[in-house]
Amino acid sequence: MLPKLGIVAGGGVLPGYLAQCAQEQGREVFVLAVEGQADPAVVKEFTHAWIRMGAASSAIEKLREEGVEEVVLAGPVRRPSLTSLMPDARAVRFLAKGVFKGGDDGLLGAIVAALEEEEGFKVIAAQDIAGGLLAGIGRLAKARPDERVLADIERGVEVLLALGRADVGQAVVVQNGVVLGIEALEGTDGLITRTADLRFEGPGPVLIKMSKPGQEHRIDLPTIGPGTIATCAQGGFAGIAVEAGMCLIVERDKVIDQADSAGLFLEGWSTAGG
Repeated sequence: MLPKLGIVAGGGVLPGYLAQCAQEQGREVFVLAVEGQADPAVVKEFTHAWIRMGAASSAIEKLREEGVEEVVLAGPVRRPSLTSLMPDARAVRFLAKGVFKGGDDGLLGAIVAALEEEEGFKVIAAQDIAGGLLAGIGRLAKARPDERVLADIERGVEVLLALGRADVGQAVVVQNGVVLGIEALEGTDGLITRTADLRFEGPGPVLIKMSKPGQEHRIDLPTIGPGTIATCAQGGFAGIAVEAGMCLIVERDKVIDQADSAGLFLEGWSTAGG
């Protein structure tokens, strides 16, 4: 019998998608939804509880009460300020390690270590639950990127590799070799919307998403879904390039159908040379 799965749910559709996949495998599922981050419509179909960010003791207690053995962190979470976090005693001890001062990778890596080494849970990756989530190499939709677009992809990869070493950003928008925007706290959809207003005339910009060098593969992998395609189409984008083997595609069939309908290319790109 598969161990009970706890899903710590941030934003987007990924938490619900993973919960459904796990249930189809015969797993029991408990969703711990982060207040102000998780979408109520996504988690309502599953056994769940809401937890305030900063209430670490309550979160651990709920996972233990539910008999959870394995945990997956799913969906983006906007980092709060320390003043709004209102950490409990357990969270204060965690923050005392200085993890809040660094980038997201350092913080998330410390959370994984705490869950495993201090609390006894096993942290697993989203792709371990739902097969076929990871993007493959090559053309994933019907549209084919031209030479201009390929150059924009290469430019975006170059920029993200440099930023990733500083633990900044998983997405960038490029058009005609010009960086229109880098993903910040607004998330990917916000980046797309912001840069759509900056685009030049002619063939549209390209969204490039990739992981940071050396990133922990179990948490916070770059993700696209139907909403990403819809926002890119609305913004007049030419298409999307994602890092093969390190980017999650949620509801892949729907994503590809939407990309084909909108005439967007969708390319799985290898950082080893494309």
